[in-house]
Order: sequence, then structure tokens, then C-alpha cells
Amino acid sequence: MTTNGPAAPDVLQRNNVRVSGDPDARVMMFAHGFGCSQETWGLVAPQFESDHRVVLFDYIGAGGSDRAAYRRGRYASLDGYATDVLEILEALDASDVVFVGHSVSAMVGVLAANRAPERFGALVLIGPSPRYTNDGDYRGGFEPADIDALLDSLDANFVEWSHATAPLIMGTPDRPELGDRLTESFCRYDPSIARDFARVTFLSDNRDDLSEVSCSTLVLQCRADMIAPTDVGDFVHAAIRGSRLRVLNATGHVPILSAAAEVVTEIRQFLE
Repeated sequence: MTTNGPAAPDVLQRNNVRVSGDPDARVMMFAHGFGCSQETWGLVAPQFESDHRVVLFDYIGAGGSDRAAYRRGRYASLDGYATDVLEILEALDASDVVFVGHSVSAMVGVLAANRAPERFGALVLIGPSPRYTNDGDYRGGFEPADIDALLDSLDANFVEWSHATAPLIMGTPDRPELGDRLTESFCRYDPSIARDFARVTFLSDNRDDLSEVSCSTLVLQCRADMIAPTDVGDFVHAAIRGSRLRVLNATGHVPILSAAAEVVTEIRQFLE
């Protein structure tokens, strides 16, 4: 697989793209969630290097990305992040891609696949949520006032918010080291970009986009997740025609850290 066009190196550097595994195999792209980076995939992505071309990257503001490339207008909605995904895949001249998206990246993957279905062969959506706030019969898990309070707290002191919230998101009080690891990831994120990304994430509504998905899709749902409760997983599964839903034994919103082996097993079974 080669890069495509003169702008390709810039795109790959901008998003700190790392490619490993079998260079002749099917591409498998891993996209991290809010407050995280490609390092979050350290227990999952390497398990697919023997038979896939594994692609990892950082959204602007995370990890080793080029933070100077951030443009508020471009990233005023999840479409801007979907554009980054598509530009990376174009730079790699990749098609029939298995896109694995955690948390908000699940919807980024949906948007990207709808815009360029020829590049995608399968979607794996881990803890997806098309809308975080309740709306009539739709139960997203939060009231609008809850989200407003969350965003106000984040705006007031991002580091303090991270220390208070990351362990709750992780949802593994019996394994506090995982909450600490997620807290560290949050605190490495550029605070000003994180504030913008949080608003884009928690105020988004991508419910209508789900019915447009045309590729094979796996929805992975944790049995107890404060960010994306089981009702949301059921909604995503019902809205994407032909999708497969698997409820993990894991708790919390980051099973790629807390239950990596289970996640790998489910993805492997899906791809067989």
C-alpha cells in the first residue's frame, strides 16, 4: 500500500499516523474516543497485526498530533473529524477498511462511511451514542441540564474535571489504576481543543445518519455504561440494518482498556 498524492505525508504527520502489521493485508483502522489517544488501543490493536494492516492515529489535540493544525471552524461538528479519517485513508490509498471506533469515534466512523462507502468494508462501534441527551422516547442517558453542567465544569477547570470524571467514565472502581490511566490521558489532551471537542461530542445528534450505513456493522455495548447505556446500544443496533449487537461482560465506557481480550474476541468472531 502506498501513499497517494503530494499532500499525503502532511496528512499522515498531522494526525500522527502509525501503520504496522502485514503490509499486504486488509486495513484495520482504530479511532480513539474523546480525551484519549492512539495509545488507548495498546491492548487491542497489536492483536490484529498478524493478519491486518493496522492504522492508528490521533485526532488534532491528542497524542502526537500537530496541534497547530486545529481550526475551530473545521471541527465545529463531527464532520470535520470524519474528514480527517477520510483524508488519512485517501493518503494510504485504502479501501475495504475495517473501522473500529470507540465512543465518539463510532459516530465519526458512521459519518465517514456514509460519505465514502467505497472505502469501508466493516464498522465496529464500541460504546456508540448518536445522541447523549434524552429526547422524547429516546433515552440517551442524560438530561440537557446534565450535559450543560458537565460542560460548565470542564470549561471552569479541565484538569480538575478530568481527575473527577475519568474514573467514573472508566467505571471500574475495583481497578483504580485504570481510572488513573484514563485521567492521565485526559490531562495530556490540549485543554482548549478538548473543550471544543467535548461540546461537539456531547451536543451532537447523529440518529438520522445510522439508517444510511450500508456496510457490515458490529455494535459492542458494555452491560453498565454511564456514558452510553444499554438503551442506546439497542437503538443503534435497531437503526443500522443488519447490524450485530454484542453486550460485553465489561462495565464502564472503556472496555478496550478494562476488557481488551473480550473486545478482541468479539471483533475476531465478527470478521470471520
